[in-house]
Amino acid sequence: MTTPERIVLADLGVVLRRYEESDVDALYSTVEENRDHLRAHMPWADEARREFVAFVADAIAQWDRDADRNYAIVDESGGYLGGCGLHDRIGAAGREIGYWLAAGATGRGIATAAARALTDVALAVEGVTRVEIHCDEANVRSAAIPQRLGFRLDRIEVDRVSAPGDLGRSMIWVWPPSDP
Repeated sequence: MTTPERIVLADLGVVLRRYEESDVDALYSTVEENRDHLRAHMPWADEARREFVAFVADAIAQWDRDADRNYAIVDESGGYLGGCGLHDRIGAAGREIGYWLAAGATGRGIATAAARALTDVALAVEGVTRVEIHCDEANVRSAAIPQRLGFRLDRIEVDRVSAPGDLGRSMIWVWPPSDP
């Protein structure tokens, strides 16, 4: 999958960039400082530092294997704001977008701009014709992003409850918004 290692969201002063080994401490600190904010819908929010070491190592390896593309979301000075990614888990013709932000970075359009950029990147990959965003029905702020971008709610599936704020009902948002 040919995708950029760095995506600049200039109007927001934000960069999406490939994870590096040196990111572990800043990533872990950001999650630790935002645990209460993230815990409701992010099952990994309470994980130990070693899990973030493993995540970063895997994110790097995924790029090297031409698989998932995970990005750190940072401001122009390199400060951590969150993370996002393109995931190869919905079949060869599709990619799933995921995202999370630190509490102080919400409400500024960052996740929406990141999802828009990742949608464009995914659709530029040869053979990819579908992009999905999945979130629990209770995660209203996350669901607002695909709505804002014109994604279509395709279905709601019963799912396991993986985080304390989840209902166990996954909303599956799709692009393109209508069947080809």
